[in-house]
Amino acid sequence: MIKINSPTLKGETTIPKASFRGIQKDSFGGGKTLIVILGPTAVGKTAVAIEFAKALDTEIISADSRQFFREMSIGTAKPSKEELAVVKHHFINSLSVTDEYNVGMFEQDALKILDTLFQKKEIVIMAGGSGLYINAVCNGFDELPQANNEIRAKLAKMYKREGIEYLQNTLKKLDKEHFRKVDIKNPHRLIRAIEICMTTGKTYSELRKGEKKKRGFGIIKIGLNMARITLYKRINARVDEMIKLGLLEEVKSLAPIREGGKAGTTINSLQTVGYKELFDHLEGKTDLKQAIELIKQNTRNFAKRQMTWFLKDKEIKWFEPDESGKILEYIQKGIP
Repeated sequence: MIKINSPTLKGETTIPKASFRGIQKDSFGGGKTLIVILGPTAVGKTAVAIEFAKALDTEIISADSRQFFREMSIGTAKPSKEELAVVKHHFINSLSVTDEYNVGMFEQDALKILDTLFQKKEIVIMAGGSGLYINAVCNGFDELPQANNEIRAKLAKMYKREGIEYLQNTLKKLDKEHFRKVDIKNPHRLIRAIEICMTTGKTYSELRKGEKKKRGFGIIKIGLNMARITLYKRINARVDEMIKLGLLEEVKSLAPIREGGKAGTTINSLQTVGYKELFDHLEGKTDLKQAIELIKQNTRNFAKRQMTWFLKDKEIKWFEPDESGKILEYIQKGIP
């Protein structure tokens, strides 16, 4: 068995060696194909994606949007330096937390990279758990109005003063349809939807046509999942390991950036689970033990929301992380 160690999780994901031995990249046919490896946080996407990329002599496009930020490493469970050296990853460490970046920009950037990669590779892998970003590359993202900084700042100020319930209630009044779909725990998504409604006079739902764009390559979606109790144990263990690796110190190093933001605004990336709880701890709102338990709870809730999103997509074929033989067989059947 090949044993793959996660950089932030004690324990191993085992992949049968026979599944990778003797793989010939030209045995998959001639069609340009994007293999998407997705699933909830802590399920083992990185390990599986790297082994497949090594076996197929290809590169990985990251679709974990929080791993884009250079200053956030421990809390986002980035691949280790050793793993990044083995397989080229695109987008990881490409941004600062202060940079403005959105899913529409990611779609354009990812498609440019894919166009370049497909000139020399038959297969490219995309791996991550950011469903909106994955969907943008696979199906396209409707063009939406540019940010209205004045409205955004006012909403951010109200969020700080009144809490997330203010944003939830406001969006519910403006666009009930989108309110039922959006991650109502994500203030950035709520603010963006409200901002669009206020800027255009139309609902976010009206502007999101949801029409699939044609891509010049095939797409195979591989979902990784495991028994919920097992996943939750992995999440809890990974949080403990992150703390040991210095997550609190990483958060402390980000405090000056957070405090130096424009008045009335929030840096969305620093609202990430694992960071926001420790910022609250540093502000004296919780003790460290409470903060760690909140990180575990909020990460488990995040994993549930990820699965709710992914299960709506009937194009995803689901496997457990150690079923690489079955995954390979499925991929070989799917590539023309």
